[in-house]
Amino acid sequence: MNFLHKKARWLKWPSELACARERLAYWHGYSHDILIDKLGKYNLDRATIRWVHNWLDSHSQRVVVNSAKSCWKGKTSGVPQGSVLGPVLFNIFINDVDIGIESTLIKFADDTKLGGVATSLEDRDIIQNDLSKLEKWSEVNRMRFNKEKCKVLHLRRNNQFHTYKMGSDCLGKSMAERDLGVIVDHKLNMSQQCDAAAKKANMILGCINRCVVSKTHEVILPLYSALVRPQLEYCVQFWAPHFKKDVEKLERVQRRATRMIKGLENMTYEARLHELGLFSLEKRRLRGDMIAVFKYLKGCHKEEGENLFLLVSEDRTRSNGLKVQQGRFRLDIRKKFLTVRVVKYWNKLPREVVESPSLEIFKNRLDRHLSGMV
Repeated sequence: MNFLHKKARWLKWPSELACARERLAYWHGYSHDILIDKLGKYNLDRATIRWVHNWLDSHSQRVVVNSAKSCWKGKTSGVPQGSVLGPVLFNIFINDVDIGIESTLIKFADDTKLGGVATSLEDRDIIQNDLSKLEKWSEVNRMRFNKEKCKVLHLRRNNQFHTYKMGSDCLGKSMAERDLGVIVDHKLNMSQQCDAAAKKANMILGCINRCVVSKTHEVILPLYSALVRPQLEYCVQFWAPHFKKDVEKLERVQRRATRMIKGLENMTYEARLHELGLFSLEKRRLRGDMIAVFKYLKGCHKEEGENLFLLVSEDRTRSNGLKVQQGRFRLDIRKKFLTVRVVKYWNKLPREVVESPSLEIFKNRLDRHLSGMV
């Protein structure tokens, strides 16, 4: 997901942007011999490698069907499920999967995504060659990809929907994919993700309404903050709504939650928010955007921020001292990307807020500033 977000910032939109997603068939099933060989390439001492080998070699298994039992047989692949070493050894095993890959390859546990920009036949050949390299890696390492779950997500309207293969099998096409809990479709407008988030939040809110007897704000507000609102804000800096209908769809969930509180039923939504000390969800998304920019420019993600934001060099006294430059783009959808939509609001922040020495101080000063905004 980071690839789709970050690449879209600086790449001129091509005629085709394809993202192929693969899943390893069964991540506990990697060969012991191949794993031990790879451990040796990381210059681990012999005693450690021998210990790992003995630990893996000491397991056997059998099959029991009703009262019939097979004979015991030693395992030559896989690790005990739930073991602490399992994820570490798996990461070591697949660490070389991206060797020789020209496209962008993203690995998360047993989920592998290959993405590339295709504006010509040569670009498509690069993606296809990378898929062939992944297929060859799976054969050499005896860890097959589950090709039934391998899909190609083509982006942009005028995409030619080129067909890609892994081995002799053509990969299926997908109009939308869920990745780390976020739905990304071929239009990149995030409406499907907004629908899913609002639906899940409303289900939880309905459960609270039916099961909780007390409707005081001391009860409902903590439940809403802990169980409902996180559904509407998970990774929202990536999938922030693009259309007014989606903005309103998310806001209606909070409207419903505040209306449930005893004594506030007949008040306006704005009055309920003021009484409860809450921001609207739209203002909370703006707050999250500003916090993300602060992290990119002055915080823990400063190194990545240098590639995402270009600072304006000026000595104007009315400037906040850390203004970012507005990029150029042709497509209207780019206005909704984080790196574009935050520019106007960040540049309007007071110098006192921007020059905060720490993230916590920045959040406090930002909250005071936002409280005065309509």
